[in-house]
Amino acid sequence: MGDSSGIGPEIILKSFEQDEIHHPVVVYGDLAVLDYYNQSLELRVPLRPAQAGELPHAGALNVVDHGLMMSGDVTPGKLNAKSGHAAREYVISAARDALSGKIAAMVTLPMNKEATQLTDPVFVGHTELIGKVCGVEDVTIMLASDDLIVTHVSTHMSLRNAIDRAKKDRICTIIRLTNEAVHGLIANPRIAVAGLNPHAGENGLFGDEEINEIRPAVEWAQSQGMPVEGPLPPDTLFYMAVRKKKYDAIVCMYHDQGHVPLKLLDFEGGVNVALGLPIIRTSVDHGTAFDIAGTGVASTKSMLKALDFAVRLARNKAA
Repeated sequence: MGDSSGIGPEIILKSFEQDEIHHPVVVYGDLAVLDYYNQSLELRVPLRPAQAGELPHAGALNVVDHGLMMSGDVTPGKLNAKSGHAAREYVISAARDALSGKIAAMVTLPMNKEATQLTDPVFVGHTELIGKVCGVEDVTIMLASDDLIVTHVSTHMSLRNAIDRAKKDRICTIIRLTNEAVHGLIANPRIAVAGLNPHAGENGLFGDEEINEIRPAVEWAQSQGMPVEGPLPPDTLFYMAVRKKKYDAIVCMYHDQGHVPLKLLDFEGGVNVALGLPIIRTSVDHGTAFDIAGTGVASTKSMLKALDFAVRLARNKAA
């Protein structure tokens, strides 16, 4: 459900009332919060308490009620330590149920990092938290839209630390995870690896990371039969992928290198997919949007795309 001060609960309720959800779902969250938004937004979504693992009942929005928040605790658009903590607990609960097989996949709505850090100072994001629950460290995110797929060698860290993270072993891991993911989505995929520096280093003129770290990782991947090219200059690579359709996915060296072009192309329709987990997890590719929380204007597009993507991955896994 995400942070109750943000747009997550609203998106769920609106998409259900508008009959946009076409898959069996159960919400991990708080009934009292959903009831609050039902009333404040003048929606008429029937809510039903549910148990994890049971088939959802048609005709109502099924909710695994955690009982962590009451309607009086809801503060739309405002930082709230209680809602930050509750959002964290929903994610942990769903991840554990996905691990145990009670649910086929999980779709996460936005948390507010600052709110969650009020009770969990080391929290940096969904992906890292779910990785900890699952007992894995080599995780990353893939952003997917109809126009572009990107993965990341690093995500939620400073740019200075991201440069230090761009090492051969890590890049090899991300290329491997990317290859596995896109092969499940695209026949005969073509993967490009972006350089870190301007012009991919210009043969060492603007930095040696391409020579010492990125190129050896690409050569290793090629030796394993992966359809990979690089390192390629980032300033032309995205044009070649999107406009010329030369590549299906791009391995990016840091957060904004991938996020900026994808959000420019499809801000509302992008889907976040966690790679390296033993479970299926997708997410909306937007934040809590405190500026519009509780106003009823939030778009449901990204959540519905994320849900469709999760179902697609779950069916591929089952097959």
